[in-house]
Amino acid sequence: MITLELLAVAVALGCDAFSVAVGVGALGLSGGRIFRLSWHFGLFQFFMPLIGLAIGQMSAEILGQAGHWVAAVLLALIGLNMARQAVTSPHRDLERKDPTRGWTLVLLSISTSIDALIAGFSLGLLGVHILLACLIIGMAAALMTMAGMFIGAGAGRVMGRWAELFGGAVLITLSVFFALYTSS
Repeated sequence: MITLELLAVAVALGCDAFSVAVGVGALGLSGGRIFRLSWHFGLFQFFMPLIGLAIGQMSAEILGQAGHWVAAVLLALIGLNMARQAVTSPHRDLERKDPTRGWTLVLLSISTSIDALIAGFSLGLLGVHILLACLIIGMAAALMTMAGMFIGAGAGRVMGRWAELFGGAVLITLSVFFALYTSS
């Protein structure tokens, strides 16, 4: 996979983290909040695709050429789900207590990285270098989390929905590319 495509996947997957970070940032900023949320979102985004990639690479031997089609379908499903949630679900209301501590932080980290697990499986089917992909995805999530918190502090919660919709559109576009890539 070309690095540009991997960056696009990383940004698309980071949109969930960005969306949540906008909401958290709207609750107020502090150095500790920024560090905790960015660190945990980046860490979970690193490990979830690592697990998914390992599963995907093991499956690639079994699926052979069909692996590209499976990857395309999975990315399309993730993208469609992200877009559906952005359009139909009300923006996540975060608790008034500090969401960057305790179980709330763990649950937010897991919920924003589930898509990365599935995408990691898809990337594994395409034979992507595991460590490089996970580093790029994790770093993109951490940076997008920081950016989201600062934007959220200034702009409120309006942008979160649009970021998720954009992320879904990018994944759907990439799935079409993967499907076309297999045809050639």
